[in-house]
Amino acid sequence: MYKIAIKKLLNNGVGILPTDTLYGLVGSSLSKKAFDRIFKLKKRNFQSPFIILISSLDDLKLFEIKVDKDTENILHKYWPGKISVILPCDSEKFSHLHMGTKTLAFRMPDKKDLVDLLKKTGPILAPSVNRPGEKPALTIEEARNYFGKNVDFYVDEGKLESLSSTLIKIENGKIVVLREGAVDKKTI
Repeated sequence: MYKIAIKKLLNNGVGILPTDTLYGLVGSSLSKKAFDRIFKLKKRNFQSPFIILISSLDDLKLFEIKVDKDTENILHKYWPGKISVILPCDSEKFSHLHMGTKTLAFRMPDKKDLVDLLKKTGPILAPSVNRPGEKPALTIEEARNYFGKNVDFYVDEGKLESLSSTLIKIENGKIVVLREGAVDKKTI
């Protein structure tokens, strides 16, 4: 199901994939070309970096991110899962990704086929399939209405019924919920 997607992602392509929450407009997070295409397609503002899907904590090293023991313990508690975590990233190499915020948001999905894809492609950008102010696509048909032939592939997994991921950041060893989503903040 993912062979074409993997090939395209390894060659700067962008497309639509089911994630562990919603459909994502995906591209390699290590490809500036893929980032630029997604940014243009999403018509995104410059203060809102994309969530990056990773297959393991080791992937954070690709972004020059080192986590302390407290943060690592929190990540192990909630990952894999539907929680995206904002982590500090002050590397100039990734300034196009963090857009001056010096932070990046990551999620390790709890979806085996997606994690297997990530192990082959490396981390991917995966914002929801919509434009600012519009509702996320729950089906491939809705995704095609947004992006048509402007993407390189579509992977259809039927209707996805999840909320977007819950977004948190960790400050001084404490969790701050920035956006409640698929995981109820009472359980965090």
